[in-house]
Amino acid sequence: MSDRAYDTDFLVIGSGFGGSVAALRLAEKGYRVTVLEQGRHWRPQDLPATNWDFGRWLWRPELGWRGFFSLRFFRHVVVLHGNAVGGGSITYANTLLVPPESVWRQGSWAGLDAWDRVMPAHYAEAERMLGVTVNQRPAAADERLRAMAAATGVADTWHLTRVGVFFGDESAPGDCDHPDPYFGGEGPPRRSCTGCGGCMVGCRVGAKNTLDRNYLHLAQRRGAVLHAQTRVTRIVPLPAPDGRADTTGRHGYTVHAVCSSDGRKRAVRWTARAVVCAAGSLGTQALLMEARRRGDLPHLSSALGHHVRTNAESLIGVRWPGCTEDLSRGVAIGSAIRLDAYTTVEATRYPAGSDAMALLSTVMGRDGSRLGWAGALLRGLLTAPGATVRLLRPRGWARESMILLCMQTLDGTLTLEWRRPWWWPFQYRLRSRGAPLPHRIPVAEDFARRAAAATGGVPMASLPEVLFHIPMTAHCLGGAVMAATPRDGVCDRWQRAFGQHNLYLVDGSVIGANLGVNPSLTITALAERAMQHIPPIDAQRWDAIGEPIAAY
Repeated sequence: MSDRAYDTDFLVIGSGFGGSVAALRLAEKGYRVTVLEQGRHWRPQDLPATNWDFGRWLWRPELGWRGFFSLRFFRHVVVLHGNAVGGGSITYANTLLVPPESVWRQGSWAGLDAWDRVMPAHYAEAERMLGVTVNQRPAAADERLRAMAAATGVADTWHLTRVGVFFGDESAPGDCDHPDPYFGGEGPPRRSCTGCGGCMVGCRVGAKNTLDRNYLHLAQRRGAVLHAQTRVTRIVPLPAPDGRADTTGRHGYTVHAVCSSDGRKRAVRWTARAVVCAAGSLGTQALLMEARRRGDLPHLSSALGHHVRTNAESLIGVRWPGCTEDLSRGVAIGSAIRLDAYTTVEATRYPAGSDAMALLSTVMGRDGSRLGWAGALLRGLLTAPGATVRLLRPRGWARESMILLCMQTLDGTLTLEWRRPWWWPFQYRLRSRGAPLPHRIPVAEDFARRAAAATGGVPMASLPEVLFHIPMTAHCLGGAVMAATPRDGVCDRWQRAFGQHNLYLVDGSVIGANLGVNPSLTITALAERAMQHIPPIDAQRWDAIGEPIAAY
């Protein structure tokens, strides 16, 4: 090992489901760990009351909005994701599911490990750390999904979801603090879920098991240092101790960033023996593509940006204008059904008053075409003008609507590139290319229509899917996938970047197939697996390459 002094042993970029696992497990193994997160740290009392509070909900720094929820618009897809200490756990629907075993036999990771034997233990540990349990706050929307399932012949598939929420057992949820129920007193006190439906606008109660309450909290207790509002701009391999250039990372890295935690932007940098890229699929791809463009990391695989997936996802829904039941109550995703072997549908909600997502919803057409949508809208205005106008009006949308989050295990990919758009040639950005992805799931739309007709509702679709034939996804995956060779992927089966020393990819970018379920638990379990094969500090050989000898 070199005698060079480093600021830290492992520098972790991002604090989501991969980065937080890496921070804790590396700190437990004796390493000095530094975590950089571009988002801010949110206390429950600072979270927005509704998603109309754009400045605290949306992440759009160029507009002065520094919330935790981001919408990224590409030619082929609209991506919804999170930016915060705790990553997407601040805004996600806390639904933590194990995918069907068939996904491990698909895509670039097929055959890389005995997945059916290896992964159950890692899923179990991830569930323990995230406090996973069966939903204990079923509400009106869940019963309505059960009725819709019965009306369409899939009643036997209805089930309550498994979620990362503290429910407690007292008769007055949310009224008092409970000592840490998960980690023998090492974790923070908790308040139990009130079923307010606010999970995706940020849990103001403190019942949601966000990463700042488990992995990150414990990592900091073990010495990990977290810097919020710090955006990484560059990863540069350090030269050899004798000054000779070396782009492999064998001697460590300098990580450049911009910190704005005190309201002023200032350049900062750290030297590290190793780097963990955990900035989410889009963030990791952007960082690595910029590093390759600059020549900082020239050995990265040419497969970077390929095999990007959307979890074969579609966001549709049903609204019952004038509904007397409050469909916003419960946890964000409280129940689900299966339409067939490939398709899952989850009942999703926002809290009462959080009606901003109505701006992205509209009437569902018959065939997914713009003409079919226009015809459906015109028919509604002519035959039921009051209900149609109310359907399109944002007010009351969260109380009267059910979002249907539809996911499939069927494959389909696109490619992202790092280039300057013609309309803004001053900056490189991620841009999508390739054949269009399917913008609708016909079996799910058929379910929504039949279920709405049986229950007196009106089926909805998302505006980007209808007007521009662009699907929306909350689960962008891949782009730096795990594979057997650099020709097929960007990292090996232990999530080490091909062509580089001491550079790990530990987030959704490595996922090699559509999971068909919410991916957070799988990202966490894969991170647990990757960290298990990094030796403790006293056994580390920083310049070693090849297969790990054993799990540690």
